[in-house]
Amino acid sequence: ITLQDFIAKRLGLSKRAAKQHIDGKVVRVNGKNIWIARHILKFDDLVTVSGQVPSPTAISQRIKKVKIIFEDENYLVVDKPRGILVNESDYSLETVVRTQTGIHSLQASHRLDRDTTGCLLMSKSQEAHEAVIEIFKQHKVAKTYRTVVHGRWDAKSTTIDLPIEGRRAVSNVRCLKSNQDCSHLVIRIETGRTHQIRRHLSMARHPVMGDLEYGPKIIRDERIHRLTFPLLHAVELELEHPVTGEPLRVFSPVPQDFHKWLTALKLQPARQK
Repeated sequence: ITLQDFIAKRLGLSKRAAKQHIDGKVVRVNGKNIWIARHILKFDDLVTVSGQVPSPTAISQRIKKVKIIFEDENYLVVDKPRGILVNESDYSLETVVRTQTGIHSLQASHRLDRDTTGCLLMSKSQEAHEAVIEIFKQHKVAKTYRTVVHGRWDAKSTTIDLPIEGRRAVSNVRCLKSNQDCSHLVIRIETGRTHQIRRHLSMARHPVMGDLEYGPKIIRDERIHRLTFPLLHAVELELEHPVTGEPLRVFSPVPQDFHKWLTALKLQPARQK
C-alpha cells in the first residue's frame, strides 16, 4: 500500500487531502519525513502524523449528524462514529452534537479514542456533568467493549489487573471466539485509564488489530494491512442515573465495517439455536 492510500484510509480523507498532508511535511515513516506520496510502506513501518493540513475536501467529508440512542432532560448518549475526536478540536463530536441539538452547554462526560466507535454519554448542563463524574469516580459505571486481537486467546475469561502510569487499571476479558490467528473478545473495564484496553491487551501480547500505536511492528497476514483503524467498539454503557437513581443501560450494535472484519477473519459468534 502507498503512503498516500494509507493516510487517506487511516484519517478518512480523500487522496488529494492525504497528499496535502504529505506535502505539508506532517507525515513521518519510522521517524523520518517522507514527501513522496507513492512511497511503498513495508510491513513493519510506523507511520505518524504530527499535525493537520486544512483541506476543502476533508471539510466536505466531515460528519454533520450522529445517531442519538438515549435522551432525557439531563443527558443523552450518542453512537460515536469512527474518525472524530470527542473534544479539544474545532471539529469534534461535541461541536457536531451541539449544532445538531441546539444545546450549546452540552459536553462529553467521558472519552473514546478518535477511531473507537459506540456509546458515549453527554451532559446537557454543568450540574448534570458534575453529578455523573461523581458516578465515574466511584467506579459505578460499567463500560463494555468488543474487540479483535492478534493471536489465540486461550482462556475463556480472565482479568487483567495491571497499573497504567502508576494507577490501578482493571479489565475483565471474555473470549467469544478464537482461531490460530486472532480472537474476538468482550471487555468490561472497571477503571477508565487512557488507552486502557489497547494498552492492557498489548501487555498481554494480544494487541488490538489495526492498532498502529500499541500493535505489532511486523504483521505477516496481508489482509491486516488493509485494516486502517483499531477494531474496538463501545457496545454497552450501564450506570445508575445520577438524577433519577434509576438504572440506565444503553446499547450500540457493532458497526458494519467491524462485522465485515469478523466475517473475513472467521470470528462471527455461532448463532444460538
